[in-house]
Amino acid sequence: MLLPLPAALDTQTTLVPTGAVTTAPYLDQRQPIGKRVEDLLRRMTLDDKIGQMTQAERGAMAPDPSQVASLRLGSVLSGGGSVPTPNTPAAWVAMVNQFQAYALSTPLKIPMIYGIDAVHGHGNVYGATVFPHNVGLGASRDPDLVERVYRATAAEVRATGIPWDFAPCVCVSRDERWGRAYESFAEDPSLVIRLETAIDGLQDGGVLATVKHYAGDGDTEYGSAAGDYTIDQGITVTSRADFARIDLAPYSAAIRKHDAGSVMPSFSSVDWTEDGVGNPTKMHASRELIAGTLKRDLGFDGLVISDWEGIHQIPDPSAPPGTPLPTATQVRVGVNAGIDMFMEPNTAARFEEVLRGEVASGGVPLSRIDDAVRRILRTKFELGLFEHPYASAANAGQVGSAAHRAVAREAVAESQVLLKNAGRALPLRKSAKIYVAGRNADDIGNQAGGWTIDWQGRSGAAIPGTTILQAIRQVAPQATFSVDGTAPTGGADVGVVVVGETPYAEGFGDVGGPSCGWCTPPQAEPKSLTLQPGDRAVVDRVCAAVPTCVVLLVSGRPQVITDQLGEIDALVASWLPGSEGSGVADVLFGKRPFTGRLPVSWPATVDQVPINVGDPNYQPLFPYGWGLRTGGRGSGLDGLRDAAQARVISGHGGLTWRSDLAEADRAQTSGDNLRAYRLLRKVIAG
Repeated sequence: MLLPLPAALDTQTTLVPTGAVTTAPYLDQRQPIGKRVEDLLRRMTLDDKIGQMTQAERGAMAPDPSQVASLRLGSVLSGGGSVPTPNTPAAWVAMVNQFQAYALSTPLKIPMIYGIDAVHGHGNVYGATVFPHNVGLGASRDPDLVERVYRATAAEVRATGIPWDFAPCVCVSRDERWGRAYESFAEDPSLVIRLETAIDGLQDGGVLATVKHYAGDGDTEYGSAAGDYTIDQGITVTSRADFARIDLAPYSAAIRKHDAGSVMPSFSSVDWTEDGVGNPTKMHASRELIAGTLKRDLGFDGLVISDWEGIHQIPDPSAPPGTPLPTATQVRVGVNAGIDMFMEPNTAARFEEVLRGEVASGGVPLSRIDDAVRRILRTKFELGLFEHPYASAANAGQVGSAAHRAVAREAVAESQVLLKNAGRALPLRKSAKIYVAGRNADDIGNQAGGWTIDWQGRSGAAIPGTTILQAIRQVAPQATFSVDGTAPTGGADVGVVVVGETPYAEGFGDVGGPSCGWCTPPQAEPKSLTLQPGDRAVVDRVCAAVPTCVVLLVSGRPQVITDQLGEIDALVASWLPGSEGSGVADVLFGKRPFTGRLPVSWPATVDQVPINVGDPNYQPLFPYGWGLRTGGRGSGLDGLRDAAQARVISGHGGLTWRSDLAEADRAQTSGDNLRAYRLLRKVIAG
């Protein structure tokens, strides 16, 4: 993995240490990286090595940034919502460079690497371009677009001095009740693999990618999680064969095809059916899957970074459920499992102390320490951090640039999935008298979702950008708006109702899980797969009052709306589009065609969940791959799919049309065009 040096680096700032080490081979960029790594490694003390394996959070370091030097830290990160003041690109660069200066004040002057979760654009930074979350990109089915989205993300991340992104999530989400479902591209591994061009976008842009969460985090069983969570961080109960086919497949492609530079283990556990269910192993403790499958079998030569305090969830198998192991045992198990760097946001000093003790006692062999540090140093050499450790504020204009917002607008348009279009309700006429309603029509925070400024996201004016209402009014200035739909419709030709979810992240989005009382504003409504009563009322109210009713669902996952479908003329899955609401207006008014297709199965009832393509008795409301097209029929297999969907809408298609359409989509994604053709012809024949 050799990453290009991007323009966002200050190429005038070169590390030239003083003293006797100036002629050391590790400082000579003409030398092969392997030689540089070995030369530096032999000069390092145990404290140097353990420091390189440690990552701390900026908030813990900010009161005394000299800790970066005293702890010999290999890395610093920003957690979700952890930002400098003011939250500007220049302030980010200054902060990162300050931490870097302390790292370079150590005897060997090893640069630290800064990391961040930029999962749908550089969402921590005010004014950054906020792209659709991955579920929306999955609906686009466009690998080139996904690569450009992540290339733009890399440019904005690098412009703030950061060379490491904890993205993309390549999980296969198999249960929509999961609070991280929107971070997944799809429920089928073939589509996730197809969109792993995200890795190329980041790494070709000079940012180290992190594929996560290894592995099975999207395949956990509902009710298996600890604490208040219901599914996030739970247990994947599966055979090794199914795990390899569904959950591991994206990692194999990420490593062998895209050369992903880092991997993050999942908080979740795996429980092998062939070993007897009831003996789950935390991924952070799985030597079989990290040292064995990942490093030995897949040949992964990058670094493995733990998740946030991930090793501290490793339980004591001999104690009551949820009882953690002693800290020393957790550290020993995690290091020996194959984790190379440890995200210890607030306890870096304690982690280093414990690891020193484990090495001294022989619990962790020095060879394992050296292997971890080799991987970390190699990554830093490949990123060019030894030659160019500091960032420049000169590239602040990359953040939220017009060019990046244009890419985001395109991504939003391609992500929209037209689920129903009775009487050709869409596209809208610009001259139509339009009545807009719904709480998500003019709320850019809801439109962006979680991982936006704050970890959990926030409703309201969270970021600059264009709401869906503003975008509609840019095309049709005469459009009126009533958030709850109680204002008179005034003889409107069409109603556009925009409803759905409010922001959440991780386990706080689990259906039946906890609400975030400390969020701003506090999360009040319970998370579910059905619309909230107020949203349902707006749909009923507006659809009863206008000749044509269009409903847009702004959400991170399907919303069960079967009982209201009859009153809706056009239904659109808008997902979480981000800052560029104009992309929604582009398809509503026909500037661009609807081309998006479902990356997940849309359940008819809550009781159907989990439901996935390939399941027996597959009867969702809308199958995987469903998506109506406007602007004319597509060509080739896309055109045949259009014909098959039209056949179904007309009342034909046979008893198995849902599974046939879904399997055709999966076959096409996997490259089996002949099977896709045969299945689509079967639907058309009815």
